[in-house]
Amino acid sequence: MPISSLLISLSSIWKPLIEILILWYVIYQIMLFFEGSKAVQAIRGIIILLVCFMVFQKLDFEILDWLLNKLFAVSVIAILIVFHPEIRQGLAKLGRRNLFASVIKEEELDYVLRQVGKAVDNLSRDKSGAIIAIEKNDSLSIYAESGVMVDARVSSELIESIFSRSSILHDGAMIIQHGRIIAAGCLFPLSDKQDLSRIFGTRHRAALGLSEEVDAMVLVISEERQDISLIFQGKMFRDLSKEELIDKIKDLLKNNKT
Repeated sequence: MPISSLLISLSSIWKPLIEILILWYVIYQIMLFFEGSKAVQAIRGIIILLVCFMVFQKLDFEILDWLLNKLFAVSVIAILIVFHPEIRQGLAKLGRRNLFASVIKEEELDYVLRQVGKAVDNLSRDKSGAIIAIEKNDSLSIYAESGVMVDARVSSELIESIFSRSSILHDGAMIIQHGRIIAAGCLFPLSDKQDLSRIFGTRHRAALGLSEEVDAMVLVISEERQDISLIFQGKMFRDLSKEELIDKIKDLLKNNKT
């Protein structure tokens, strides 16, 4: 067999395989983009329609091909209209991705978590409410701008001072970025979850709201119940001790690296 014929034959085999791999990668990234939103089910439906559309084209089913072609075009427009908030939120999250985040050394991370754990434990005993967001991959700089810039090394004394009842910043949230307290008195978006128990107040709703938009780990101390909660990506871990809180944060950092 001539070399040219062999190359053409290999091309006819590998080209479809490469196209399939690229298509599945794109689909996978789209599913990750909308992960955790109501649009996921609709995206799955569009993917099924797309697969059926390709099959009908290969089999020369002209009527079904025409019908799915029109249906696919309409469904894409409907997705853009109905799920506009989810798409906007996904694009905003993509824009906040911190590609050049500095990596904290393990000993520095241990120090930060010890200081945070000590402060949270003391605040809980003193019946002082608090909300602290620890940045992971998604940048929290835009939220830091809503508060007062601090840019100080993490210490339990500073955290307790900021959240003491006499502090003008105690009602806002604190942001820890790159191992430093970057801002305090910050405002977070409130979650619109309807099934959230009435025992949770504004702090918990704000922590949930932030966790629904970014991958920060948000600590909340209830002023009334004195319990400590950790909220991550819309999930709440309640009634944690100081040791459980530190272990949980380390576990999330280890198992959710992106």
